[in-house]
Amino acid sequence: MLFVVSVLKGFAVAASDGKIGTVNDFLFDDQSWKIRWLVVDTGAWLPGRKVLVHASALGEPDPARRELPVKLTKAQVGGGPDLGEHEPLSRQLESHLYDYYGWDPTWGVSYFGVGAMAQPLSLPPLAGEPDAEEAAEAEALANQQDPHLRSVEEVTGYHIQASDGEIGHLESFVVDHANWDIRYLGVDTSNWWRGQHVLIAPFAVREIDWADRHILINITRDQVKTSPPCDSIEMVDEAYERMLHGHYGWPGYWYYPK
Repeated sequence: MLFVVSVLKGFAVAASDGKIGTVNDFLFDDQSWKIRWLVVDTGAWLPGRKVLVHASALGEPDPARRELPVKLTKAQVGGGPDLGEHEPLSRQLESHLYDYYGWDPTWGVSYFGVGAMAQPLSLPPLAGEPDAEEAAEAEALANQQDPHLRSVEEVTGYHIQASDGEIGHLESFVVDHANWDIRYLGVDTSNWWRGQHVLIAPFAVREIDWADRHILINITRDQVKTSPPCDSIEMVDEAYERMLHGHYGWPGYWYYPK
């Protein structure tokens, strides 16, 4: 099932034995274009705590009940690694989360290469005992955040730059719940092509300029204007995706194993 991830904001997050909070944000890998973490607002249940749930533990969103189920118990979440509400997510903490819950950091299919998948924290073997400088470097690496881990909420609104000019801004992320991969970027073109919304697959992304909040794509404005129209996410089925991918010359997701 494809859905716009921003509609999940505020959904109740339901463990197997009760609710643990609401959807606050999602963190994605900008190389594999996969959602890696759900950020849960636990409210008064775990005040001052940030709870992260790996994509492999997420169920199918239920729009009617405004719920996102997770394959966890409240006790598991309550006893998990402690991350402060405003504390950055370090590589070391990610490793603690994988170890505590038994999650596989390489879970899920990546359409952009195995090398793009998240890997558990590991350092190259050293001959003999590490010296003080090596130990300091190892500690610094462990305390850093993965530079490819990005917030959906923060990146929404970035300008989209075609090869011959700007076409609009990033309005939404269209995600497939089966693997929690980002299938398309929803672009609002109103400042250039009024009243239109288009879908751009990550295959087209050439570069992301984080400082200037721009996403550069390798297609032209004319290609965008002649692409199959998309009035709503409900019309995006395999037939539509085949037309869209054929128009741009992108590989088809339907060829990949699930």
